[in-house]
Amino acid sequence: MQKMYSETPLPEHVEKNLVPKGETIKFLLDYSKALSVIDYNKLKFEALLN
Repeated sequence: MQKMYSETPLPEHVEKNLVPKGETIKFLLDYSKALSVIDYNKLKFEALLN
């Protein structure tokens, strides 16, 4: 496995026009709006407000 990650991909195997779908962007934005991080002393609490 180590060898697999250390090799550089060939240019013909890399897609140059990587554009996310609209539904992916909407999901990430909705998730970030619903995520609340609360700092208490030296602890962090994450709450999903859905």
